[in-house]
Amino acid sequence: MIILPAIDLRNQKCVRLTKGEFSSEKIYNEDPIRQAEIFYENGLKFLHMVDLDGALAGELKNLDIIKNIILKFNFKVQVGGGVRNEENIKKLVDIGADKIILGTAAIKDNNFLKKSCSNYSNKIALALDVRSNKIAISGWKDQTDLDVFDYLEKVKDYGISRVIYTDINKDGTREGPNFEDTYKLAQRFKIPFVISGGVSSIDDVYKVIKDKKKIEGIIIGKAIYENKIDLTELGKL
Repeated sequence: MIILPAIDLRNQKCVRLTKGEFSSEKIYNEDPIRQAEIFYENGLKFLHMVDLDGALAGELKNLDIIKNIILKFNFKVQVGGGVRNEENIKKLVDIGADKIILGTAAIKDNNFLKKSCSNYSNKIALALDVRSNKIAISGWKDQTDLDVFDYLEKVKDYGISRVIYTDINKDGTREGPNFEDTYKLAQRFKIPFVISGGVSSIDDVYKVIKDKKKIEGIIIGKAIYENKIDLTELGKL
């Protein structure tokens, strides 16, 4: 199982939100590149990056920072936030991103998702950000009536390389992830799943490993920044 520490970028700083609310923003590091270096020094090999400015604007806003981190460290980086067209996908592929995360644009336009998966084989990750099984878009500001199970049933054969499932009501709370729904989705659909939102301690990570429910990885944010998880231990997993 892969461990993905999270760097969320806003105003060129490393921040965290609670339940996706921008009013809850808290700055944890003024220097995202230094934060990436800390992860690298502790033996972590993967990185989850979200351009929050991009998610709100609908276009990449922190490309230079993302590029610097990819070039400086030997991470496999998955990047999302404001990736709404093929031009942005190509920009991220060209700077060496391992996975490109599509969310809003994919939800709004299934053909864009299908075409992207075809043109960029094994590069496209689908972000499903969910409240009570209903998908949210546009930086979590807009709530749809799309049921996550119904949506995945429509796109399951497109060639999606990874699904990142985030329970928004868990995100940033450190109350523990929504294991139940993520496990159900991973069992039903033959796509690698990454669990996200609410990781509280190293015990949550060990639970995913122990349960063996076809989960490819886990994203960890606030629990790292608030020293609830030891990076050295995490780096050894």
